[in-house]
This record gives sequence, C-alpha cells and structure tokens, in this order.
Amino acid sequence: MAMKIIERVLAKELVRAAKTFPAITLTGPRQSGKTTLVKMLFQKSHNYVNLEDPDVRLRAREDALSFFKQYEAPLIIDEIQYVPELLSYIKTKIDTNRKPGQWILTGSQNFVLMDRITQTLAGRSAVLYLLPLSISERVNNAHKAQNMKNRLKSLTARRKGVSPASKQPRLSITECLLRGFYPEIALHNKVDRRLWCGSYITTYIERDIRNLASIGDLSQFERFIVACAIRTGQIINISEIARDIGISVPTAKRWLSLLETGHQIYLLYPYYRNIGKRLVKSPKLYFVDPAICTFLLGIDNVKTLVKSVNFGALFETMVVGDFLKRFLHTGSRVSMYYLRSRDGLEIDMIIELDDGKLHLFEIKSAMTITKKHANSLLRIAGDNQLARKIVTKALISRTDDSFNLTDDIANYSWKDVLIS
Repeated sequence: MAMKIIERVLAKELVRAAKTFPAITLTGPRQSGKTTLVKMLFQKSHNYVNLEDPDVRLRAREDALSFFKQYEAPLIIDEIQYVPELLSYIKTKIDTNRKPGQWILTGSQNFVLMDRITQTLAGRSAVLYLLPLSISERVNNAHKAQNMKNRLKSLTARRKGVSPASKQPRLSITECLLRGFYPEIALHNKVDRRLWCGSYITTYIERDIRNLASIGDLSQFERFIVACAIRTGQIINISEIARDIGISVPTAKRWLSLLETGHQIYLLYPYYRNIGKRLVKSPKLYFVDPAICTFLLGIDNVKTLVKSVNFGALFETMVVGDFLKRFLHTGSRVSMYYLRSRDGLEIDMIIELDDGKLHLFEIKSAMTITKKHANSLLRIAGDNQLARKIVTKALISRTDDSFNLTDDIANYSWKDVLIS
C-alpha cells in the first residue's frame, strides 16, 4: 500500500530550526509520522540511519567511532533513544563544528530521550514535537493553518460574519473519533481499525513501556490505560484509579507520567491565577488520539459511538487535542488551561497568550446551541479579575454554521475553528 504523503505544519519549523541549530531533536508518539517528515525534508541533503535495526544498533553500541565513520554528517539518526550513548559523541562533534542542521535526531520514547538530550545537548539541539495529524492536516489544509495567536486573532476579527462551516471540506465527526489522526489509519480506510489500534497498544506496552519502566504485570498496566480512557475529558482522581486497578497511588502516578511523557495522554492543568474562588486544582485528562481512546472503550461503530455516554467527552478530547497540536506543530509554548470552581463555574479551555489576554472556550457536542449552553461564559463576566483580560468568549460545537450567540459570545462550528 503506497503511503499517502500529507504536508505537515511542523515542516516549516523544522526547516527554520535547521538553519540555526547544529542538531534538531524531533520527538512524539510512535507512528505519528516523524520518519516520513524528516526524510521528506532532509533525505536529499543528509545520510540516513535507523537504530531500530538490530544490526545497526549493535554496531553503534559496540564501536561508535566506526559507526560515525560509516554514517557521516549531515546525518538523520532515527530512533536515537535506542543508543543514547551516541549523544555524547554528537556533542563532541558539535563543539568542534557548530554548522547548523548537521544532526537530525528522532525518537519515540520521550522520557528517556528528553532526559539525555537535556543532559547532553542543552543549547545545541532544538526540540520539536510531532503529534498525529491535526484536523487541518487530515484534510490536506496544512498550508492554511495558522499559529494559535494568529488563529485567535482571525476568529476575533471576523466574529460579525463567520463563514459557514458548510463551505469547509467534508469531514465526519464520527470518522475523526473512530479512526483518529495517526496517518496510517486516518488516511487509509482499507486499514482495519481494530487490528491497527490493537497492534498499536500491544507494541506500545510491549516495547516502549517495558523499556521505560519495570512493570511486572503488563496486563495490569493495560487495565490502567483502559481506566484512563474511561476518564478522558474528566478531572483526574489518582486515588480512585489506583483503587479500581488495585495498585498503589505512587504507582498510579508513575504510570500516568509514563503515558504523558509518551504522548499518549495530555494533562490540562487548571488556570492558576488567583481569581478569588475556591478552585479545583487537579488536572483534566485527555487522550491525544481519539481512535486509541474509542478502541480502549470498546466503541467499534458509528451507532455505538453516538449513543455512548462518553460521546461528549470524546468530542471535547478531540478539540483539546487539536488545539494542543496547533501549539506544538508551530513550535509554540503550550499555554492552555481549564477553570472549575467549587461553586459550579466551569470553563473547558482557556488560552493565555504572551500579552496576558485570555480566550475562553466552552466545548459542547450538541448540534443545537442556545444561551443555556453559555451559562459559564455569561457568569464569568461578573468576575472583575478575569473580565478585563478576556478577549474571546466562545463555544465550539457541532452546529453546521458559526454564529453570534450574544453580543460578545460566539458559537463556532468545530470545523470553522479547527480546519483553517
């Protein structure tokens, strides 16, 4: 099966970094498209070696000097985490010759890789993150994708007459939630979803997790992942998960950290400014890819999906994940939060940009939106500490069109926000 090549938003950042930094480290979950991207950008100018090959890996470990004679810079080293000892040699070579763009490193096991990178290549390597496809990339619209600051500016500027989402490329929400955004499964409908997702989970647990941590009972860890999937879009209660799985709270925290550093989940932390309320302080948990999440939940078809009690949380998971990609794929610092107070005030997503201005979004899976869906956005106007910072108050929903709900609250169709 020929691999469909999709333009990636991160490509611009990779090319820009290669003009400045001696090394670039590209990390992200397995199968997110890292190898495809670096080959597309650098294969004509760089040699290439993959340390996932056992023979190559053995030679690199046993005789690094011979390895670097065989594979000279400029060089792409795929899956560098398998032989992290090479980073010390790369550091020495960079200190001798700081020519930009000589070393392109990729790796999936973020915890091990980032620990070694920060120790060895600090100040020498740009670090970029590639997650699965964003929605704009999935519809081959990457060339129009804006960074978060510009996207929010454009939404604010055209609030008075947002173009209808019906003019956007056709894309089914159920397809997004069931097939997700990993390139192989998202772009090729002939790939069996259950087989692919099952194999992905098995590979992730058997190879990545076993390499990262000493976990005696892998089936217990798999139950832990399922427990997390059940809680996607929810404020996480570590003690509750530990009790359900039959593990200690420290173990649950360590396993959650493994999922987070491996880019399988994303933890959205509460807005941290003092707003004079008793705030809920635990993070919300989101799976990075909805296909993996729906698979773990046993949701295999459209009928089961739309009737699922998890549908709203899965829709929210997809939207938050796409905002996360917009930050990371444009090389930006992630600045997303949620807000929930003990008196019932709740905002699903708060974006805080460098100027301190806030953009507030409620995420609703409903297809019909009324003022009652904006209750928290209406209430927040009464909080003087926040009100003066707020630029955007909006809902993101499954409506066909985008429209103004009130004078200062917009409702955006998910396609209108995420595809451009």
